[in-house]
Amino acid sequence: MPSFSKTSKKKLDTCHQDLQIIFNYVIQHFDCTIVCGYRNKIAQNKAYEDGFSHVLYPCSNHNKIPSMAVDVVPWPIEWENIDRMKYFAGRVLGTADMLKRYGAITHSVRWGGDWDMDNFLKDTNFHDFPHFELV
Repeated sequence: MPSFSKTSKKKLDTCHQDLQIIFNYVIQHFDCTIVCGYRNKIAQNKAYEDGFSHVLYPCSNHNKIPSMAVDVVPWPIEWENIDRMKYFAGRVLGTADMLKRYGAITHSVRWGGDWDMDNFLKDTNFHDFPHFELV
C-alpha cells in the first residue's frame, strides 16, 4: 500500500483537517505526493512570478493557516501527463464527495482543472491540475 514520505506528511500537516482526511484516504488507494500546502509570502509571490498562480500573497488559499489548498500529483511525477492528472483528480473529487456525504469532512473540494466546478475543463484559461482547495 502506498504511503506518504516524511516530506509529504510535513506539507500535508500545514493543511486544513478536511484536506488531511481526504488525502490520507486517497494515499491508501492511489500513490501520490504532496507538492505544496501552506505558502508563505516569498513562496506565493514566486509561484505568481513563475506563472503557477494568478494571485499574489495573501490572496491564495495556500496562504491561510491552516492552508485551505494543497497541490498534489500522482507518483511518480509526470508533469506532462495531463490525462493521468485528470484521472487522479477524478479519484480525489470522488473521494472527497464520499467523505462529505458520510460526514467525515465538512467542505466540498474544487480542483484547479475545473474552477467553476461544472465538469467541463475547456471553459477556463488557467489550469492548475495539481491544485485542490476547500470551498
